[in-house]
Amino acid sequence: MFSVPVRYYYLASQGRLFAFEGEQVLSREQADRFRPFAEAELSVGEGVGLLIVPAEILAGAQEIALRALLASAADELMFAQHSRAAQLATWHDQHRFCGRCGTPMSDHEKDLARQCPQCHLTQYPRISPCVIVLVRRGEKCLLARAPHFAPGRFSTLAGFIEAGETAEQAVAREIMEEVGIEVGNVRFFASQSWPFPHQLMLGFFADHAAGELQPDGVEIVEADWFGVGELPDLPPQFSISRQLINHFFSEQISD
Repeated sequence: MFSVPVRYYYLASQGRLFAFEGEQVLSREQADRFRPFAEAELSVGEGVGLLIVPAEILAGAQEIALRALLASAADELMFAQHSRAAQLATWHDQHRFCGRCGTPMSDHEKDLARQCPQCHLTQYPRISPCVIVLVRRGEKCLLARAPHFAPGRFSTLAGFIEAGETAEQAVAREIMEEVGIEVGNVRFFASQSWPFPHQLMLGFFADHAAGELQPDGVEIVEADWFGVGELPDLPPQFSISRQLINHFFSEQISD
């Protein structure tokens, strides 16, 4: 059953099936041949795997990138639906077997969970908390480039929260590790579900406290301070990184 080449699957509204392979949504025609497998594998409760893909997005497309699908969301509710569906599909794909004894997992009778019939270990959908931070220095903000970004693209700094660490501690550690500066006045802004593959992004503002920028050369290859009239290519509007940037500069304009 698990030898099919497509990585994971889920059902969409009105009985339509869509399959994901990596970050690509396969078209109806591509996915149809996997229908029996997908329907057998994803009977995990009402609403699970729900994905609404606009017809105009599918029209004539052989495959659709998940980022493009998220960008097409009409509002925050649709964005959340797409994000939830992708994360549930990833969880379902990556929890086929018990992590303790190796037995194939079964769907929980009541909860949105997978349970081992042998040792009764229960696994719920995985969520990985991350911090994402816009550092401010006067009327400028810190933006940086990771090596995997598109040419010219800059964004805010981000990283996973480690075991035993608070979100505020993670903010200070990540910024010091990636660009070598100290920050203070860390303030929470907003959060966003981010299905690449199962993050919960916790957005913060922080103020520059000390030090000069020194990118680590591994996770960050370039970093600088940018004002409103000198911004580089930025992340898409639907991302929380762009929301942080937009909010920072909108406050300057309103003042």
